[in-house]
Amino acid sequence: MTWSSGQKYLAEFLGTFGLLASVGGAAVFSSLIENGALDSARTVLIAASLGFGVLGMAYAFGDVSGGHYNPAITVGVWVSGRMPARDVVPYILAQVLGGITAMGIIAAIAYGGPSGFFTTVQAGALASQCYAGNGSPCQYSVSAVFLIEVLFTFFLVVVALMATRSENSSKNLAAIAITMTLFMTNLVAIPVDGASVNPARSFAPAILSAFWSSGQWAIKEDWLFWVAPIIGGILAAVVERALRPAMHPTS
Repeated sequence: MTWSSGQKYLAEFLGTFGLLASVGGAAVFSSLIENGALDSARTVLIAASLGFGVLGMAYAFGDVSGGHYNPAITVGVWVSGRMPARDVVPYILAQVLGGITAMGIIAAIAYGGPSGFFTTVQAGALASQCYAGNGSPCQYSVSAVFLIEVLFTFFLVVVALMATRSENSSKNLAAIAITMTLFMTNLVAIPVDGASVNPARSFAPAILSAFWSSGQWAIKEDWLFWVAPIIGGILAAVVERALRPAMHPTS
């Protein structure tokens, strides 16, 4: 069974839309429940919402487009030689547009919240990721955040590449492996920088927050959440290629 390029791009749009609606919604609305505090319960809630959201999107649209929903995964799949170069930019554009659309809806819902809530959401740049500086709420240095984004994007993408290989005997469970890895990365990284490991996940709230002064710090810092995850994705592709089984000549 084959799908057209347009169907693949639409699947990436919808999958990333679902991802951002899940994690963005959880991050924004849980701040109302916890009065903005980031405790262990809120961290688990956000990570679990992301994990379950991605799992659903993977089973819904994964067969159509491969279920990337993340520019770092798309770049990693391309570097590994498993998708044509002509699809890379359209995939990423679809992912970015899906993320922006989802976060726009989340912002609209937050606008209708209790008195003062949207002002808090604006200051938090729609739960954007961050590093210390530019008025952001994060306390870790830019170098620490860069390292954690490279490291955990590497873990995510290498699992995605290895679990979906045709020779992997458990490839039917790939969506679960990827989801659990994503859940783990968020449990670790949310207290550090809000956990991105996905440029589309960071860019969507940051670009929308650029429209109000209190949230403009996010777009100033967003470069890191493109560069570091993509480096992690490329490193994962290099490792996946290095671990491919040797081809033995037939006798």
